[in-house]
Amino acid sequence: MSETNHPELKRKLGARHLNMIAIGGSIGTGLFLASGQTIANAGPGGALLAYALIGVMIYFLMTSLGELATHNPTSGAFFTYGNKYVEEGFGFALGWNYWYNWAITVAFELVAVQLIMKFWFPDIPGFWWSALFLTIIFVINAMTVKGFGESEFWFSMVKVIAIIAFIIIGIAAIFKIMMTPGVATFGNWTYKDAPFVGGFQALIGVAMIAGFSFQGTEMVGVAAGESKDPKKTIPIAIKQIFWRILLFYIVCIFIIGTLVPYDDPNLLRAAAGDGNIALSPFTLLYEKVGFAFAASLMNAVILTAILSAGNSGMYSSTRMLFDMARHGRAPKAFARLDKRGVPLNALYATTAIAALCFLTTFIGEKEVFNWLLNMSGMCGFIVWLGIAISHYRFRKGYLAQGYKLDDLAYRAKFFPFAPWFAFILCTIIILGQNYQAFLGGKIDWLGILSTYISIPLFLVIWLGYKWKHKTKVISYQEMDVKPVIVDKE
Repeated sequence: MSETNHPELKRKLGARHLNMIAIGGSIGTGLFLASGQTIANAGPGGALLAYALIGVMIYFLMTSLGELATHNPTSGAFFTYGNKYVEEGFGFALGWNYWYNWAITVAFELVAVQLIMKFWFPDIPGFWWSALFLTIIFVINAMTVKGFGESEFWFSMVKVIAIIAFIIIGIAAIFKIMMTPGVATFGNWTYKDAPFVGGFQALIGVAMIAGFSFQGTEMVGVAAGESKDPKKTIPIAIKQIFWRILLFYIVCIFIIGTLVPYDDPNLLRAAAGDGNIALSPFTLLYEKVGFAFAASLMNAVILTAILSAGNSGMYSSTRMLFDMARHGRAPKAFARLDKRGVPLNALYATTAIAALCFLTTFIGEKEVFNWLLNMSGMCGFIVWLGIAISHYRFRKGYLAQGYKLDDLAYRAKFFPFAPWFAFILCTIIILGQNYQAFLGGKIDWLGILSTYISIPLFLVIWLGYKWKHKTKVISYQEMDVKPVIVDKE
């Protein structure tokens, strides 16, 4: 492959691609599978409140990211913003955190593939399914960015259609148009300890799961680096995110909580991760309304969702590694592009991390599944913290240097409340995620390690860079807040 001397990504993603990337990255295993765990652990009210809180926070974060991405559209997004508006070491750690966050998430999705394919082919080793899907995801990402955008558009379309169908059937069931005889719909909201089960501790616990479900909406920031006209396409995508959150998450959780009891034994077994996709909350509802083919249908949809989420994750992590290398924060080899504008070396490195899915051969599917889920979830919240901090400091620096808000291509609403709300909520969820492991007579060190390991990793990278390069927090007056002008083509 020939390589460019001055690597630049091709701006080939249009508005419809950006919209679907935002959808495709955030609708995956989290919504289709993990939503059952939130209802089982916190009840319908607790799950709905957790998703609503995270949904509001994500909307605020996306408006913050929209302001940053239209002002400075780059595939380095979080690394670049942390580097320019906070401190070099912070941006360095944020970039590496985002890279291994999504590389690990790809591995997580590939482990989920093993569990799902057991439904149809229980005797075939899961290793082969992970290998097959990893190959497919690699090939898609090795194509031109336009090829990636088109594939993600259609993957996401399948998921959107499936969710809309689910909502229509769910509403019909609630209003007794479809439902098995003798089932009281709204009774699940007053059943036993419902609507809130487990109190505040359960709410904090399921907030991480809800957060994992929302991960991927921030991909709009990374895709800005290959958007044709970021000042127009990014605001459109950002504005539509709120309605997607309201429709795809809040409404789905309300329907599931209304129609499926929180202590349904099938729901609990699915939440425990036994790999029986027929017991996902979406499939449970289909069974209640008498759709015998629901299990296989939902398996196919969830499989598409996983392929889409893995595809988006591979794209985002590869672009982040490329951009860090281009700015000297990663080995220069990762900054090389082939003649079609694809960062193949960065793609190879990301694929190597995604191959952690093959650890299931030696350790076991459930153990690897839970380990990767914990790491990815915590890394995602660290990224969101970085967005909130970067936007707050950017806006302060922008005004301090005499620029006017009216000159911004896109201006985030509710400043400074929005970034502060996101920062505080993220901090509470991160620190309180597994605080019960510290309580009692014996500390659960294994539980602490699996939950919090991403935090010391981030701090070691950040403080190590800071110590080596003697970096300091950038003052508002010295901050580079000039808008970046891009070629629309």
